[in-house]
Amino acid sequence: MATTNDLKNGLVLNLDGQLWSVVNFQHVKPGKGGAFVRTTLKHVLSGKVVDKTFNAGTKVETATVDRRTMTYLYNDGTDYVFMDADTYDQITVTPEVVGEGAGYLLENTEVQVAVHEGTPLYVELPTSVELVIEHTDPGLQGDRSTGGTKPAKLETGAEIQVPLFVTTGEKVKVDTRDGRYLGRVSG
Repeated sequence: MATTNDLKNGLVLNLDGQLWSVVNFQHVKPGKGGAFVRTTLKHVLSGKVVDKTFNAGTKVETATVDRRTMTYLYNDGTDYVFMDADTYDQITVTPEVVGEGAGYLLENTEVQVAVHEGTPLYVELPTSVELVIEHTDPGLQGDRSTGGTKPAKLETGAEIQVPLFVTTGEKVKVDTRDGRYLGRVSG
């Protein structure tokens, strides 16, 4: 248990059995009436964002969320299998929990897995990963000046937009948050 005075960004609250992460908070002391805390909360599982106001000093239940570094091992056909870097314990995570990040997951990638009472809540990938382009059509000659893009399929199966000069077999850096092409990787 904590009070609204203890709130900080990233803290996970258990409100009516639902887990909410504190995105933002602000203590407000109006001229009249009691002080209160205005918060922006994000539902840990669905990602839904809501604004909620608490009276100052209100008791709130905090949830213990264990963030662990884990290594992605393989996909068993439906679920994703991760191994704890410290204990070597393996856990399976459903595709819903992995979410959009699945398109950028390569075997042996280190990720952060947040777990609450044995249940994986979300998987946090590194902000960028290096992946090989499995296939992309050649860019048209003379089409370089427009700064256009073309679709490219990555080795993980995800599709991103790349500049016209990028070719099949090249390794590129990709932003895992929005699938943006960040540049070629030499070597």
